[in-house]
Amino acid sequence: MTNQFSPDQAERAHYVTVNDKMQRGYGYWLVAPMGKNFDPGFAPELNPQEMLELGVFGGKYMSDCQNEFPTHWFTHAKLSPTHANHALNYFGVSASQALSEWRAKGWIHADDPRGWFQWYCRYFMGRRMPAEDLRQIKRWRAYRRHIAQIKAHCRPGDHHCRPRQRQSLLHWAYDSRLM
Repeated sequence: MTNQFSPDQAERAHYVTVNDKMQRGYGYWLVAPMGKNFDPGFAPELNPQEMLELGVFGGKYMSDCQNEFPTHWFTHAKLSPTHANHALNYFGVSASQALSEWRAKGWIHADDPRGWFQWYCRYFMGRRMPAEDLRQIKRWRAYRRHIAQIKAHCRPGDHHCRPRQRQSLLHWAYDSRLM
């Protein structure tokens, strides 16, 4: 992958090489400060570390790629190295589709074979891919429709109402615990 960036970005750019079960020899540049300079239309309520601590994707999603990301993200992460364990999810339910479904629907970009959360982690770290960033941010904004459904059908704070929908919102960095 090649990135074009301004001289000030180039001055602070850092190259990350990825070698995990899904990518070998993949690399990307970090050109923005971690957790900063997000697109104005992208304001996630949770950062990757918070999501991992709350339990997302049954703990399986990030179990083999920890070397790519800051170690503190994993200090209190709920991970399951062998298989998805939905009891680790904050709402204790499965709220994911199989990766094969994501691929079939065209949701996976070649640079991020794990999907949206991998893209978000890398974006949070400082990677920028303008066209892909816009596509993923558009998907994130569209996911807000689930917030309206929870607000329309559930009493505030009733975590037993629509737990799968609430868990899926956590997967998209919306803090559904507060709804």
